Amino acid sequence: MINLHIGFRSQLLEIGNGKIQSDNTNGLISSPNNFCKIFQSKVELIERVFPNIIQNHRNHNWLSERAILAPKNMHVNAINYLIQEKLPSAVISCKFIDSALNEDNAVNYPVKFLNSLKPPGIPPHFLNLKVGSSIILLRNLNAPTLCNGTRLAIKRLMPNLIEATILTGKAKGEFILISRIPLIPTDMPFEFKQL
Repeated sequence: MINLHIGFRSQLLEIGNGKIQSDNTNGLISSPNNFCKIFQSKVELIERVFPNIIQNHRNHNWLSERAILAPKNMHVNAINYLIQEKLPSAVISCKFIDSALNEDNAVNYPVKFLNSLKPPGIPPHFLNLKVGSSIILLRNLNAPTLCNGTRLAIKRLMPNLIEATILTGKAKGEFILISRIPLIPTDMPFEFKQL
């Protein structure tokens, strides 16, 4: 597990701007000694990035300054589960409704099969959320206020709505409502919709 050092942003910019020299033989660069710190477990990483989360999770400035990056959705889900487990509120399970867009394909792609798919950029079929959880938008809803990558903190969960506070961007601190949204993956051999 890796915790990115506070200077990671500036170091990443230096790499991108070509200010850090690469090895002429293999094209690789050497990262500075303070680039990151290695942890032995996810729990240790979470405690370092989100110390005293029970007391601090309602502090939106504190929450907006923290994030853990992971290379795969399965790692993200595992880390999110451990973080959410620490929050004091009750878990609300959101179940997505999947359906084939072409009626002729409905026979070939039953709902149970569609539920098992995990296309990139689409949330899992079952999504467990808690009040106080930090979430991120995966779609542009109302740019520049609500766009892909905007971080939010859940304020209230209702059957068809999420009430949240915007943590980042131009509208930081504003309250918003997000209703059920149809998502249609574009990288599948057939079209289906997730609501």
